[in-house]
Amino acid sequence: MNRSARAFWLRSPGHGELRDVTLAEPAEGEVLVRALYSGVSRGTETLVFRGGVPESQHAVMRAPFQEGEFPGPVKYGYLSVGVVEAGPAELVGRTVFCLYPHQTRYVVPVSAVTVVPQGVPAARAVLAGTVETAVNALWDAAPLVGDRIAVIGGGMVGCSVAALLARFPGVRLQLVDADPGRAKTAEALGVDFATPGDALDGCDLVVHASATEQGLTRALELLTPEGTVIELSWYGDRRIALPLGEAFHSRRLTVRSSQVGTVSPAARSGRGYADRLALALDLLADPALDALITGESAFEELPDVLPKLASGEIPALCHRVRYGDIG
Repeated sequence: MNRSARAFWLRSPGHGELRDVTLAEPAEGEVLVRALYSGVSRGTETLVFRGGVPESQHAVMRAPFQEGEFPGPVKYGYLSVGVVEAGPAELVGRTVFCLYPHQTRYVVPVSAVTVVPQGVPAARAVLAGTVETAVNALWDAAPLVGDRIAVIGGGMVGCSVAALLARFPGVRLQLVDADPGRAKTAEALGVDFATPGDALDGCDLVVHASATEQGLTRALELLTPEGTVIELSWYGDRRIALPLGEAFHSRRLTVRSSQVGTVSPAARSGRGYADRLALALDLLADPALDALITGESAFEELPDVLPKLASGEIPALCHRVRYGDIG
């Protein structure tokens, strides 16, 4: 087997580099995966790149195959799609998704990979981790037929949630974002779009994913009495203020966190991470979700590309990394 690989590391906040890796031979119950694509989750990964993970959250924020520690040096990432080159016969040659950082080849346990369905292109499967987050949010939110719903924040997570909600019958749905340019993405997903000032109120449910204080405040304003906000934003080391006086109590509003890492037993008893990820991959058969991938670059370019993603110089929802035939 080819035991050489290269990996992207955050050397220190704001500075990335590629490092050579020598792989161990896969043991029984392990697979060797050659990466085809990976995805940069712009919100979380650029937070890590900037060194914005609070010390209290270092353990919670660890990626499954992370090496090193925050704020750096650290090898971080969790949206990898590749082809199995060695391992059990039934997996060799199959395309798989894995929660692995940006690396050309890697060895992981068989249990760490999920086979990508035949109807889902490998290039789209990098969205699996984010669509999985959206699935969990909707399991927590439990929307009903005919609900009036807003999704605030047209980033990668918010758009994934909106794309899934668009399949619910009879809902009134808007994607809300301060950037009018997100209207094109909403159109591609089959969802109505509004800026915060024009958003429809009287919502039974608002899913908030803008990671801004203004967005969460607007989410509360859009609710009907007894309405619920599902909070998906990750704020890192920032503190936010909310208007929990005024009419918050008299209108009996609810703000609920949606945990990405675990499935609430109350939401879906007996179903865990593997069920959620398999469902997310099945849902990625929809070509409309290609609208969430807004840029692509070669793996070798990551040290130059990630600073531009973190600064906003390269605007992106999901930025896809292409590996080609590199070793």
